[in-house]
Amino acid sequence: MLTAFARAFRTPELRRKLLFTLFAILVFRLGQNLPLPNVDVTALRSAADAAKKSNQLYGLLDLFSGGALLKLSVFALGIYPYITASIILQLLTVVVPKLEALKKEGQSGTTKITQYTRYLTVALAVLQGASVVAMTSAGQLFQGSDGILHDRGVFPIATMVVCMVAGTAVTMWLGELVTERGVGNGMSVLILTQVVAVFPGQLWAIYQAKGGFVFALVIIVGLAIMAGVVFVEQAQRRIPVQYAKRMVGRRVYGGTSTYIPLKVNQAGIIPVIFASSLLYLPVLATRLWPDVEWLQRVQPFLDQADPWHMAAFFALIVFFTYFYVAITFNPTEVAGNMQKYGGFVPGIRPGRPTAEYLDHVLTRITAPGAVYLGLVALIPMAALALLDVGNQFPFGGTTILIAVGVGLDTVKQIESRLQQHNYEGFLR
Repeated sequence: MLTAFARAFRTPELRRKLLFTLFAILVFRLGQNLPLPNVDVTALRSAADAAKKSNQLYGLLDLFSGGALLKLSVFALGIYPYITASIILQLLTVVVPKLEALKKEGQSGTTKITQYTRYLTVALAVLQGASVVAMTSAGQLFQGSDGILHDRGVFPIATMVVCMVAGTAVTMWLGELVTERGVGNGMSVLILTQVVAVFPGQLWAIYQAKGGFVFALVIIVGLAIMAGVVFVEQAQRRIPVQYAKRMVGRRVYGGTSTYIPLKVNQAGIIPVIFASSLLYLPVLATRLWPDVEWLQRVQPFLDQADPWHMAAFFALIVFFTYFYVAITFNPTEVAGNMQKYGGFVPGIRPGRPTAEYLDHVLTRITAPGAVYLGLVALIPMAALALLDVGNQFPFGGTTILIAVGVGLDTVKQIESRLQQHNYEGFLR
């Protein structure tokens, strides 16, 4: 990886792309640390520190937002409204026939779906921004947060919401610029920036609170987990495909061999996000309605160190893994496209038998992938129970999956561009 980056910096074109990506990351981090108007920064900092120590949910919010949400910054919502909008559109594509037809149109249809995603992102940013500002104004975001806002009038509150929505739009624009002019997928790079931004502070807090031995143990465990995640993320089952020869005019087409790569972790990080969101809805409800008796009764179950909470989290991840793979990979469609162009799996008849074979293989390979996602996601909860490092454990399952996935994708793109540059130089 380091060799690839060193070679990229020696290539003028790639160096410009890498420097542009770094500049976009710096602008993004600046926006994450720029507070909204009408906010008392000193009172906010003390309230946020107290909240992170008293409730694990705030530590999670601090991790996923790169510390921006608890600072009530301009980029407080980050890139997550866009991610949520993308997931919603991806799911609706399977359900809504019009969106499915747009997807099949190629580049023009994809452009329209991207535009719909932008509109939905702005709408979600308005809802989320208004919710955060309203909770802050009502004193529900933090305990004892009455003095955070200087003025609770309609115009100052509306100005804060507009700034947060504008920050989300700028973040989305930065991500698209990085994808177009930089290196890697822009949205993924910004998500990685958010997650990794809190690593140094959390590691330093563990060192101060638990000493050098626990600090070294956390580093070793984190590196071991990363190595395991890299190994599984690269694992795939290759289904061989043979294309028969066919005559078109005087030319012969086909006769080639290829394969369909089915990854062990076909669903990526989406099941973990779904399961986390579903389990943290009751936690948020207990904060919003503290007087409801039945919500307070389930409070012990919502503790991350509780075994029943871990079991429910693991079961939800397995369920959402199978659910997401089922709606994103259609064996019947893949088998139909293969048959249309004269392709077949050796030993399997084209058409329905091929679809059944692909479905059988995908079902079997998804099982270890779902278990792997569940075990990786339980790592921070196990650390909370065994190492007693609280919500400061930096190598959480979601964090590592994001870091490894984005890192591998970025390095592959850099190596691909390096190969293209070398081939061009050779042909010249």
